[in-house]
Amino acid sequence: MATPIINQSSQSSAAARCMAQPLAANILINANGEPRFGHFATPVTELAIPQFVYRNVMDKPASALAKYLHFKQFQFISISHPDWQIGIAIADIRYAGSAFCYFYDRHSNSLDEIELIRPFSLGVQMSPSPTVGTARINGAQSIAMTLQQYNWHLSLKGALLSGELTLHGDVDSSPLALCTATGYNGWTYTQKHNALPVSGKLHYRDTALDLTTALGGYDFSAGYMRRETSWRWGSISAHLPQGRFGLNLANGVNETGNTENCFWLNGSKQLLPPVNIRLNRQQPAQPWQFVSTDKQLNLQFQPTGCRQQRLNMGIVASNFRQYCGTFSGELQLETGEKLALNQVPGLAEDHFARW
Repeated sequence: MATPIINQSSQSSAAARCMAQPLAANILINANGEPRFGHFATPVTELAIPQFVYRNVMDKPASALAKYLHFKQFQFISISHPDWQIGIAIADIRYAGSAFCYFYDRHSNSLDEIELIRPFSLGVQMSPSPTVGTARINGAQSIAMTLQQYNWHLSLKGALLSGELTLHGDVDSSPLALCTATGYNGWTYTQKHNALPVSGKLHYRDTALDLTTALGGYDFSAGYMRRETSWRWGSISAHLPQGRFGLNLANGVNETGNTENCFWLNGSKQLLPPVNIRLNRQQPAQPWQFVSTDKQLNLQFQPTGCRQQRLNMGIVASNFRQYCGTFSGELQLETGEKLALNQVPGLAEDHFARW
């Protein structure tokens, strides 16, 4: 089947349907002050952090300071094109706020980036909801992510990247929305959606980028995560002969009863079982292996470019590597059809955090 053509009018009509049908209230914290766990058919509209009853490991009510400091949140947008990759993130871990913005050229294998760090998250704003609000950080590269139901709007101002961009969600294409228990008394809510059509205008160092074949993906994650945590992750937003294809694979965080593994094909989402992710940290050029427990997914990721950060300040630490590269292999659809991937551009990440 040929790749569908998505024009400006179809994007506008999808956005109009989203605006015409406001999302019903979907509050994460229940009347008992506890998070609701599992997959959600529609996105959470309100995290309701003030209503969450946070306790310490001795089951005593945690202090207001502990409740504030232990909450973490980050938002990430990726824009994938056959010739280049863009990654943009804003994070608030309370002790510090940070952001990065990079442009990766697949042909020259070069990565151009800007990083921002704000002690105690001063001047960093995060969206209070996965479906409404704005995350923002200003500096040499100003970044703003505005959430509007199923759509994400991106505004960039700086020498590296500038312009306005929209990732178009749709009421007919559901994002991954999942909350799992984390550690003894915490929880993590994750909302992701890949292979979204994009529109707008974007410049890389004053050169206009052609967004005709670009696709976007986003990640909204928030909650009371483990003090020391790590994860491995793989992501794709690409055009295949069968249509728009998005993939999200992870292990290490959201695996308490459910996983965040899934893929989208032309907007239709299919959940996947647990996936083992293997890599060699001492030889980062070696391929990664992604294999599902039912063996229906078997992919190899070949890393090329890398955006990395190593920071150790005692109370907080980060060993972060996000790789641009290509995926090859196959996965099986619910229909039994096998989907072949041959050097499809994507991302992989290996991250340790103490926060």
